[in-house]
Amino acid sequence: MGKPMDRESGQKSKKIVIVGAGPGGLTAAMILAYRGFDVEVFEKAPVVGGRNAEMAVGDFCFDIGPTFLMMKFALDKVFREAGEKCEDYLDFKPLDPMYRLMFPDFSMDVSSDRDKMRAEIARCFPGEEKGLDKFFDRESDRFRHIYACLEKDYSSISDFFNPIFLRAMRYIPFGRSIYQYLGNYFRSEKLRLSFTFQSKYLGMSPWECPGFFVILPYIEHEFGIFHVQGGLSEISAAMAKVAEKHGAKIHLSSPVDKLLIEQGSVKGVILADGSKVLADETIINADFAHAMQTLVPPGILKKYSPERLKKKKFSCSTFMLYLGLDKVFPDLPHHSIVFARDYHKNTDDIFRTLKLSDDVSFYVRNSSITDDRVAPAGKSGIYVLVPVPNNSSGIDWATEKSRFRDMVLDAIAARTPMGDIRPHIEAECVITPADWEDSGVYYGATFNLAHNMTQMLYFRPHNKFEELDHCYLVGGGTHPGSGLPTIYQSGLIAANMIRKEHEPSN
Repeated sequence: MGKPMDRESGQKSKKIVIVGAGPGGLTAAMILAYRGFDVEVFEKAPVVGGRNAEMAVGDFCFDIGPTFLMMKFALDKVFREAGEKCEDYLDFKPLDPMYRLMFPDFSMDVSSDRDKMRAEIARCFPGEEKGLDKFFDRESDRFRHIYACLEKDYSSISDFFNPIFLRAMRYIPFGRSIYQYLGNYFRSEKLRLSFTFQSKYLGMSPWECPGFFVILPYIEHEFGIFHVQGGLSEISAAMAKVAEKHGAKIHLSSPVDKLLIEQGSVKGVILADGSKVLADETIINADFAHAMQTLVPPGILKKYSPERLKKKKFSCSTFMLYLGLDKVFPDLPHHSIVFARDYHKNTDDIFRTLKLSDDVSFYVRNSSITDDRVAPAGKSGIYVLVPVPNNSSGIDWATEKSRFRDMVLDAIAARTPMGDIRPHIEAECVITPADWEDSGVYYGATFNLAHNMTQMLYFRPHNKFEELDHCYLVGGGTHPGSGLPTIYQSGLIAANMIRKEHEPSN
């Protein structure tokens, strides 16, 4: 853990401006403030968190985006780097089962308890349970080597070909998708899908997501997943408290209009009200492609110009339902994933043909059975996420919104124990890909740039941004990638790079 700079030593405190109070920006803010930097955060919304914020719908509270925490050790680490312990701020609840997987002909409860998971595989896929033991035996080494690659920056080609990456290379299944790779352990297509649907966390198809990401199911099964009481938005609120405790200033409802750029160097920001805030270093915690188009004046960027951004691969989008219901549903677990009857076709519709499926897959969070803070007594806050094509599809959501919403409710009625929930809806909010884009998400791609191998590690936008001096990137659009734990890691990497740049070498 780094010590704060000694303000009495004569070392001038450097000014850091952070654009956006999402999880990456808040991570960097609390660590840099603890280390003695003068930190100011400018957030356009009236609350912290970005897509990791809380949204009230009537008397019900919802997480806007992420709904469960994996890799809790990553969160533990960034709090330690800020001189704190996250348990002093947050109430964590491990989930068992982690989630229920609901196929058309059966359901399986997935547990991080190996004995329970082995028994569940034996029940659903007799004879395949030995594959689980092989999975754990082989994947522990892979995780150890590959995760080390995600903890460092890749600002130069020499950083890419470093000993850590070179040692990890033999553990990376180049040229194989995560679905193909899981064939090493499981024969059944549905059992493989039970260990590869996590590719959707990255907004990718399991038939296209690199085998590199087999670490995701391993992490879940090895370390479990957690709910944070009150919702995962509580993490953002806790980070803001830590940052302010150590002296950071967080300005809400304060949108940034442009970066202040002189001769290729970022000197600070220009706020929407026209005022300028100068900085020694600026951190961008906004949707990457959107920020490049809106915060940087035309003609400056080359590698990430608007024309080149359009040629990049982006994740899928999500259609969201936040429903306040007048009853509880004890038969539905905290997390459930419902697979389309033809999952492969549904996935092709999302990622290849870019059209809306009539047969959808969807995720449901029923957190009220675990957390009494999110809904009034006797009621439920139900969160529904449906992967759909991003807005490069040209889908007219103004036309499709109502029809698609009804189709999703029909699917919930047909495929879950909740049945027809329409008569129980007291409060409702719908977010479409068009709404995501209007809020500042390029193409409405909620998981940012896709995570194919040509957009990973050194080939992803660098944490120390390669096109502008004194500019750093955090969030899902930079290294290590999308997902809360890796976004926290991006904030830590940027903070460490800034510290190295400015703190005394002794």
